[in-house]
Amino acid sequence: MVPDEKATIFVVDDDMSVRRAMQRLMRSAQLHVQTFASAEEFIQAGCMDLAGCLLLDVRMPGLNGLELQELMGSRGCRMPVIFISAHCDEESRDRAMACGALDFFTKPVDDVRILQTIRNALRSSGQPAGEEGGQPERPDP
Repeated sequence: MVPDEKATIFVVDDDMSVRRAMQRLMRSAQLHVQTFASAEEFIQAGCMDLAGCLLLDVRMPGLNGLELQELMGSRGCRMPVIFISAHCDEESRDRAMACGALDFFTKPVDDVRILQTIRNALRSSGQPAGEEGGQPERPDP
């Protein structure tokens, strides 16, 4: 991770409406955002070592969110992870938090609370956030 680059919020969710809503919310808060429809797409884009914060769905086709979180941990990736899920069961929440997730939101998310959690995550990991610099936004298909 390059210290001077602005952080990007990476949204990984198979639900296009959630990706678009999160994209709008992040842009309204002047945060850089990139969205991905799957964990595999996120991995292939090579984003794991970039400055940022990951908003991650639990249940997705292919590699699920918990598996992606574990993979990132095994590769030494220290990007903060925040889960967002329509299916909040105690086992998934406990597993995510045990693996280092910062929070676990149930959809629909509270916009103010998730933005506060993201900003806290970026601050605590020493990452700048804002409108200037950073990674280019990737439009949603």
